[in-house]
Amino acid sequence: MIDNTTFASYKAKYVTFGCKLNFAESSSIATNLEQKGVRRATDWEDPDVIIVNTCSVTAVADKKCRHMIRSLASRYPGAGIFVTGCYSQLKPDEAGSLPGVVTVIGNDSKNTLPNVVEAYLNKNQIKADIIPAKDFSTFEHSCSRGDRTRYFLKVQDGCNYFCSYCTIPYARGKSRSPEISSLLKLAEKAAADGAKEIVLTGVNIGDFGRNSSEKFIDLIRTLENVDGIDRYRISSIEPNLLTEEIIKFVASSKRFMPHFHIPLQSGNDEVLKLMRRHYDTKLFSEKIALIRQFIPDAFIGVDLIVGMRGETPERFESSVNFIQNLDISRLHVFPYSERPGTAALQIKPVVNPVEQRNRMNIILDLSKNKEKKFSERFIETIRPVLFEEFNEMTGMISGHTDNYLRVSVKPTKPSLVNEISPVFITGIEHCDKDGVTLKGNLVDG
Repeated sequence: MIDNTTFASYKAKYVTFGCKLNFAESSSIATNLEQKGVRRATDWEDPDVIIVNTCSVTAVADKKCRHMIRSLASRYPGAGIFVTGCYSQLKPDEAGSLPGVVTVIGNDSKNTLPNVVEAYLNKNQIKADIIPAKDFSTFEHSCSRGDRTRYFLKVQDGCNYFCSYCTIPYARGKSRSPEISSLLKLAEKAAADGAKEIVLTGVNIGDFGRNSSEKFIDLIRTLENVDGIDRYRISSIEPNLLTEEIIKFVASSKRFMPHFHIPLQSGNDEVLKLMRRHYDTKLFSEKIALIRQFIPDAFIGVDLIVGMRGETPERFESSVNFIQNLDISRLHVFPYSERPGTAALQIKPVVNPVEQRNRMNIILDLSKNKEKKFSERFIETIRPVLFEEFNEMTGMISGHTDNYLRVSVKPTKPSLVNEISPVFITGIEHCDKDGVTLKGNLVDG
């Protein structure tokens, strides 16, 4: 065991890819290492250890992770690189063969990383060590502050759905979640630490409580009563698990924000069947209509996969027509990616890369138009903004409204970061590939 005086000389760098769940877990790893005395390296310092929390949702994600690890090894030749996350779970030998990597740890053992780092610093080992995968039988808690002002509370892990294109069940294991009482304690601690907003994260959070009598609606009703937390956001939730009861609860809640993120993946029923999704377009459109009925101002983000095997030109056109008629706020678009071992590899026809890019551009343009139209509805209205980031160069401070509109205000002061203030929205500051940013003025009083 290294004492904290010795450990205080060590610095760690954290690189995270992928979902909010990964960011939550990276933050927990950083917190645990800081408790041991290992501080976070600044941008101009050379780290002693580097934690790379990887993603493997697509082949492009794998490639980005490999490229980053090689780049880090070249830039920081004296640092030991620890690779964890979905890429390391699915391809541990490949990850272990990359330069600079001293240890590969799968998702099932992320919680052991701080102790593994400590052992490395003691031994200064050089050879890559691959920690064998286990059976994903336990749930590892995580509630940590993100890069800005949000906290991420992990409420669920794993997935039982086995969609035809997806490897996440193999990378994360079966669906599992803890008791509500344990999550309540973490939320209360976050409130005591000054958290204003908590994002509920997981792989399939609507499946919360699969092996118990507790359900997701019970969880959010309990969290509603935590004093000190002003905002909760529900991360991606499957449409078949987003019940009318949940929607009505959010509509009446003082703390759960009018914001939903719902995976659609395709707007064509034949493609949804090929994907082995658990709903059809009729159910999806009914859920969007329910949200608009009870929460007209809600921001609704929707995931979509473009160029899936079996997505003929006719099916793609059908999908576009369906999406055009949906009253949603933004699309998060992903190109279909071949994943080894998935059932989708048996599906015909295959969409060629050129056609896939063309379809991506069509959907991205559609998303841009929908987000701009949704954002314009709130010009010359007042919305509460949680300020997250102050730009010293411009004097601008930015954050998100309750319904997840990004807003910038000038002039102001950095002390407003992590505070909620009413803002009169005056117009659109810019609209580009990263989305819409509105501009506004602080409301006096």
